[in-house]
Amino acid sequence: MTARTRGPWRMLRALRRAQSGIAMTEFALSLPILLTLGLTGLEVAWLTLAHLRVSNIAMMTADNASRVRDSIDEGDVTELFLGGSLAGSAMDFANHGRIILYSIEPTPTGGNQWIRWQRCTGSKSTAPSYGRPRTAAGAAITNGTEIYNSDRTTLNTATPSSPAHTSAQAAAYGPAGNQIAAQSGTAVMLAEVVYDYQPLLAGNLLGPIEIRRVSAFNVRQRTNQSINNAAHVTPASCG
Repeated sequence: MTARTRGPWRMLRALRRAQSGIAMTEFALSLPILLTLGLTGLEVAWLTLAHLRVSNIAMMTADNASRVRDSIDEGDVTELFLGGSLAGSAMDFANHGRIILYSIEPTPTGGNQWIRWQRCTGSKSTAPSYGRPRTAAGAAITNGTEIYNSDRTTLNTATPSSPAHTSAQAAAYGPAGNQIAAQSGTAVMLAEVVYDYQPLLAGNLLGPIEIRRVSAFNVRQRTNQSINNAAHVTPASCG
């Protein structure tokens, strides 16, 4: 073997024995895995925080609605909804979420439960899990006019407010396994909050996720459960 041919072989043997680039090579190979794990962890943490915020909005809305004394007004509901939207401002809740506030009460004739009134806010379109208030004829009321409909004081108002609710469930209102019943002379303020999860990172690693939380509180001291409009504001209808 000549000196000219021995040169490349020496270089190859030296390169084979070299270990100075092993760490960098291993890091380059593991970097995609580390990035994927790290970014997924951030996304999961953001999703967990979104669940917590949605739960807090539901609890805050129902709790504050139950604390309104004497009587509740459309202006009170507007302020409650504003507080909920502000609580979710970091996740753009107003554009991707919805708050549905129900007043669930015993019917005027007693024995059964009904939605006396319902108000909504938020841009997300979603069906309320607990149904809608209805007229005595069975028509859904979505424009916030429950307080003006005299036919809601008849016996037919005991009719469940959603096809999913049977007459056997009327004494405890709501979907099976998650029913609510208000005591005579009072009401339950129920807040249902729905939110389309907005990912922290581009690409939506976790896919589309809808978060839905429900919270309910008994009314504290209020004896007049109808909703008034002394503030002359436009009702936050559920249309």
